[in-house]
Amino acid sequence: MLMFTEKDFDIFTMEGLDPRMAGIRSTIQPKFQELDDYFAEKLGETLETEFFVHIAQHRRRTVYPPENTWSALSQKKRGYKMEAHFQLGIWPDYLFMWLSLIDNPKKEKEIAQVFLDNQALFEQLDDDFYLSTDHTQPEIERLNEADLEKHLIRFRDVKKGEFQIGRVIRKTDDLLNDPEKAREYMLKTYEELLPLYRLAIGLQEQA
Repeated sequence: MLMFTEKDFDIFTMEGLDPRMAGIRSTIQPKFQELDDYFAEKLGETLETEFFVHIAQHRRRTVYPPENTWSALSQKKRGYKMEAHFQLGIWPDYLFMWLSLIDNPKKEKEIAQVFLDNQALFEQLDDDFYLSTDHTQPEIERLNEADLEKHLIRFRDVKKGEFQIGRVIRKTDDLLNDPEKAREYMLKTYEELLPLYRLAIGLQEQA
């Protein structure tokens, strides 16, 4: 079973676009593929639907190497950013498992409002959940310390507002030494986010 190790994070210290992309393609992307295939199957069974795996290729980059990389699980075969989706990704210091709403997704105002109206769903999540309000930056905030209402109002009212919620695994976390346990922790993260995912995708599937 493939799992991330501390060495994977070192790829982001490699200088130059080509060497870093070579490291991402040879080391990180096969792990995305294997893990996401597993998550797609499990989540698809739970929701009685099909998930498709999308792995970021960074094709638009011509000079600067990517500071992070990610993959996505979506019910759409082509593209994923227009709808609620699950992300698995890596920054230099941590892995992330997000329910992700970025880049002006469909029905974002309605989704933000239904999240505001159902804040009890957030209160049911464990203390180790985090928020990210900008997918291009590594800064994250603990859910139980964040002003959730403020972030959701911004997501609703600001055109470039984003909202991501999930868990992270730090690069030094012992959990990564137990691949099976780490994979189940990741899956459990997505499963705990399913009530929020159902709300979001339900709105987006309406005509």
